[in-house]
Amino acid sequence: MRYAICNEIFQDDPVEEQFRVAAECGYDGVEIAPFTLAEDVRDISAQERSRIVELAERNGLEIVGLHWLLVSPEGLHLTTPEDDVRRRTVSYMCDIVRLCHDLGGHILVFGSPSQRNIVEGESREQTMGRVKEGFIECMSIPEAEGITLCLEPLTSEQTNIVNTAAEAREVVAEIDHPRVAMILDCRSMSDEESDLAEAIRASKQYLRHVHANDDNGLGPGYGSLDFVPVAQALVDIGFDGYMSVEVFDFSLDPVEVAKNSIAHLKDSFAKL
Repeated sequence: MRYAICNEIFQDDPVEEQFRVAAECGYDGVEIAPFTLAEDVRDISAQERSRIVELAERNGLEIVGLHWLLVSPEGLHLTTPEDDVRRRTVSYMCDIVRLCHDLGGHILVFGSPSQRNIVEGESREQTMGRVKEGFIECMSIPEAEGITLCLEPLTSEQTNIVNTAAEAREVVAEIDHPRVAMILDCRSMSDEESDLAEAIRASKQYLRHVHANDDNGLGPGYGSLDFVPVAQALVDIGFDGYMSVEVFDFSLDPVEVAKNSIAHLKDSFAKL
């Protein structure tokens, strides 16, 4: 199993420090939230992109990809009936694909709950049609070669569409694009799935990435989730992607959370 960590856990630390700590904790890669680099990815220069790649290589890390894609700039929405907003959002997603390409990443995690919600008065069919169109357009640009856009099911508290692994599988099958797949998030699964391990096994065909977090928003081992069945399910399906630690509660020391999270994951796999 390969392990990554989402960089926003380190909050305002410079990239140099984020990568150094990730490597010292034993991670193989980092997953980057674009808003931690700039409010608008178009403002990240070619020189800065090259510097980030060099820093990762210097620390023996792979830049796995990007997540929290549409947090900024303000006003983005993929499923709105407003054509100008939707066109601007898809155009920005293309810019994110280019950033991922420049950083050497291969995974894009599309969570963005507020930017994908079904707008009042719109149907699921209309909404998913716009998701499909947007995904296909941004994954058809030349820079998308070698990159997979992963749809993330999120809890019904976060978004009113694609809340379960089954729904994500259905959407990915409908899109039917070679570079569109899915990710599963342990915290979201703990709210929406009756059996996390079974959700993983059922998603074998489309699963390319996993976010590892506990049911309380902290890292693995800080809540009540049992990661041994999760580990067993991933082994059973021959999962060869990354388990990427992502936390939502930043109240604890990030270095300790990073260390303890990867230790807990490794211990879970060691128990198989």
